[in-house]
Amino acid sequence: MQGKILWADDEIELLKPHILFLENKGYSVDGVTNGSDAVDKCHEKSYDIVFLDENMPGLSGLETLSQIKEAFPLVPVVMITKSEEEHIMEEAIGSKIADYLIKPVNPNQILLSIKKILDKSKLVSQKTNSNYQQEFRQLGMLLNGRLDAEEWKELYAKLVFWEIELDTIEESGMREILEMQKKEANKLFADFIEDNYLDWLNGTEEAPLMIQNVIKNKIAPKIGSEKIAVLLIDNLRFDQWKMIEPIFAKYFVKDEEEIVYSILPTATHYARNAFFAGLLPSEIEKRFPQLWKNEDDEGGKNMHEQDFLEAHLKRLGKNVKWSYNKITKVEAGKKLSEQFHLLKENDVNFIVYNFVDMLSHARTEMEIIRELAEDEAAYRSITVSWIEHSPLLEIIKKIAEAGVRLMITSDHGTIKVTNPVRIVGEKSTNSNLRYKVGRGLSYNKKEVFSVQNPQEAFLPKLKMSSEFVFAKGQDFFVYPNNYNHFVNYYENTFQHGGISMEEILIPYINLKPR
Repeated sequence: MQGKILWADDEIELLKPHILFLENKGYSVDGVTNGSDAVDKCHEKSYDIVFLDENMPGLSGLETLSQIKEAFPLVPVVMITKSEEEHIMEEAIGSKIADYLIKPVNPNQILLSIKKILDKSKLVSQKTNSNYQQEFRQLGMLLNGRLDAEEWKELYAKLVFWEIELDTIEESGMREILEMQKKEANKLFADFIEDNYLDWLNGTEEAPLMIQNVIKNKIAPKIGSEKIAVLLIDNLRFDQWKMIEPIFAKYFVKDEEEIVYSILPTATHYARNAFFAGLLPSEIEKRFPQLWKNEDDEGGKNMHEQDFLEAHLKRLGKNVKWSYNKITKVEAGKKLSEQFHLLKENDVNFIVYNFVDMLSHARTEMEIIRELAEDEAAYRSITVSWIEHSPLLEIIKKIAEAGVRLMITSDHGTIKVTNPVRIVGEKSTNSNLRYKVGRGLSYNKKEVFSVQNPQEAFLPKLKMSSEFVFAKGQDFFVYPNNYNHFVNYYENTFQHGGISMEEILIPYINLKPR
């Protein structure tokens, strides 16, 4: 049997042909002539869907709807009416009806409404699986070619699209195939970065838009012509942006969406300083020797973003009124929201919001977060839940209300690590699981991207013979001593610093207020 239906209409006898049509399709249909009987029937029997005539004697359709919804809030109700009066539609929709049909209705209209409500999940699942199967072959053909920097961005955007689409269906077979395809893509992407990254930085090959040039190329041209807010959400991946995009769409219209390349290491210390300074790490160190902190220096590594930004805006000739705010705690977010009226007349306001970065670290440290963000879909979902209930949402609303353009980006993404890779180094070697910097590092050359001369990658040279080594794909570095302990602790956690599409290919979004 397809499903159990209750149909309430004072002219139920005239609907016999419709009921026979549905019964021939495998549905069980009970008919009643008034609202009171409909409510009683719902208490006697469990129905999958209820059809309600809006204009019945005695208990009206809207009154019946109210009683059914109060007792059985999860039962889908379809309102059927002769009236096209707007207030009736609004009241019915406000009561959370599943569908609204205008008389006269034909059997196929009824069947479509039923399928839309009862079979939607199954039909969407079948169609999504079928569509991805077709796309799977096309993506595979793309991966077999030699992709350039722009094509890698397009491919990653397609993979993210299918990740989010397949999240919505119950059947997991296609998700597993997509995970395998993404793993293969990340392997080839790491090879692509290894082959091209140093050439981009040294000008021997044309580089894509990279994080150190985003302010110069994307943001600065707008400064002065209209009010702007720049929101940098630390550690925000492109897939997380696509999940939270509908929240922003309530208040803004998207003018531009692009993927830009972060730098190596894909870590806050390097990437975010590069964003604000408009310079690569070794260039920042040369220009601001008193402000740049190396791996082995004590103190916070991102304490001078405002200084780097000030110098950058001066170099770009932007003598404007601006502000910089970094939010690392809820109270600071609330305070910024309360004080936004003091900032809205500025030409440009830069806001750094640290939640996603904190989430990825908490994913490692806190057992409850590890449980909540067990997989990629859950990790994306937590991002949505956070923004819906954070002070950032109020800030976003106020930016839109003030008629201010909003530009959103990140410094790097993060990846769920699953494969331990052994490395040996001195005690002074840094602790990051996705990149190592130091002397005398011992590793399997086939498993990593190593930069023997850091200056080639515009990275500070810490000591003689120091090198940088980057993990690829879902690998993470583990020392041989206490190997099993660290593998068990860090496996399936979200990390950053290395080479993967998730870490390097980050969102840049340009939004205008509605």
